[in-house]
Amino acid sequence: MPTALVIGARNLGFAVIERLLSDGWTVAGAARSAEALDVDVTDQESVLAALQQLGARHGRVDLAVNAASPYGGSRSGPFGGGSLAQALPTGFEDWAAMPTRGAFGFLSACARFMSVQGGPATVIQVTGGSARRGMPGRGLWAAGAFGVRALTQAAAAELREQGIHVALLIVDGIIDRSGSDDTATADPASLADAVAYLAAQSPRAMTHELQVTPARDNWTP
Repeated sequence: MPTALVIGARNLGFAVIERLLSDGWTVAGAARSAEALDVDVTDQESVLAALQQLGARHGRVDLAVNAASPYGGSRSGPFGGGSLAQALPTGFEDWAAMPTRGAFGFLSACARFMSVQGGPATVIQVTGGSARRGMPGRGLWAAGAFGVRALTQAAAAELREQGIHVALLIVDGIIDRSGSDDTATADPASLADAVAYLAAQSPRAMTHELQVTPARDNWTP
């Protein structure tokens, strides 16, 4: 029975957990809360300890998913950090540093653990559409997402030859939190299907970036 660690055990993460359980996986959900395995994704050692704990309990970890929100606490200025001319002094730390720090903690810990563990495994980092483009008033937000993408690409290139599949799932749209059928938003269950697809791939056909966009949201090639 394959084993997975899903960080960010709410909304999208919860949908991923449900999907994996239905496929017969053993799954540990992790979040910064009392209701789940306590993991701080920005802390490399915290992620590594969770992987080691799960591996010791079940023999190995076949899949790790980072679906955690990259932001914690209050954020300065308007959504996305605002224009560069008007950005507050804390804007970079609030909007750009946290996502990159979270991806680094997650990907670095996974690389360490899975390289020692040996054998094929899958690592999936989730990010938003700002990983593809910068937008006026949201440059700081995009800088963080670009950093997440760069780190994931580096991890994918470094671990390919070991049979460790690293993929970036780009959700280019708003994730639905209401359980509606609105095709202008991304359905968590459909995104969980994308995670399951990536996790099931053969080492002979690795997808390193997968972008999903809701039908009634704007799609820009």
